Amino acid sequence: MKNNVITASKNPKIKELKELTLKSSSRKASSLFLCDGVRLCRDAAVSNQQIVSVFVTEKCRDKNFDDIEKITASADNVYIVSEEVMNSVSDTVSPQGVICTVKMSRKDFVPEKGKKYIALDSVQNPNNLGAVIRTAEALGIDGIIISGGCDIYNPKALRASMGSVFRTPVTVAKSLPQKIEECKKLGIRTFASVVSGDATDITKADFSKGGICVIGNEGNGVSVETQNACDEKVTIVMKGRAESLNAAEASSIIMWEMTK
Repeated sequence: MKNNVITASKNPKIKELKELTLKSSSRKASSLFLCDGVRLCRDAAVSNQQIVSVFVTEKCRDKNFDDIEKITASADNVYIVSEEVMNSVSDTVSPQGVICTVKMSRKDFVPEKGKKYIALDSVQNPNNLGAVIRTAEALGIDGIIISGGCDIYNPKALRASMGSVFRTPVTVAKSLPQKIEECKKLGIRTFASVVSGDATDITKADFSKGGICVIGNEGNGVSVETQNACDEKVTIVMKGRAESLNAAEASSIIMWEMTK
């Protein structure tokens, strides 16, 4: 495969990369997302993601030859770029020197009775989103339902997931209350995590028959509409003077309790 060379930050291909980095709308319109860094690009390749283009510096290619070979093996295009160009595209402090564009291939799934799922209600922070996906894979959660908030192809969310986004079933719901009602009709128990003394202590909730537990937005928690749609409210009983946990921390505790 011929390697094209790009040395100018104003090159149209580089402008496209910047758009994919910054704008969710550009990712949706093109059905492409961007992976930044050796590990994430390699994870995309070995997870059979469709890599469209690879942009790599000579230094990175020479230092990580075997990994770059895996990344470029099935790519449609490979571009050798200057360090300056790579620095202008990457949103990391110290770019590793390789970026690839990947075709979106996520397939929606239908939740099943007896399995365990997490639903995210408008989680905004991409680092939280990625951390939740990573923990979900580690603990054996069967899938994640995302409604509103940050999209899973945000570069920060992808990096925080450490590749788990390629291996964990994820589906997007336009209306979470509606999705909850659909799941209840399938016989799936639904839970809303809240900060309330009236809710069931998460350590005492019964997840033995599976279910879906909703994690709320960082600032507002689970919406009232979604809470009302769920069968039961659960809470993490906290000690000391802490009033709440962020979405990633709360999700980790809840998923641990769900899978014990």
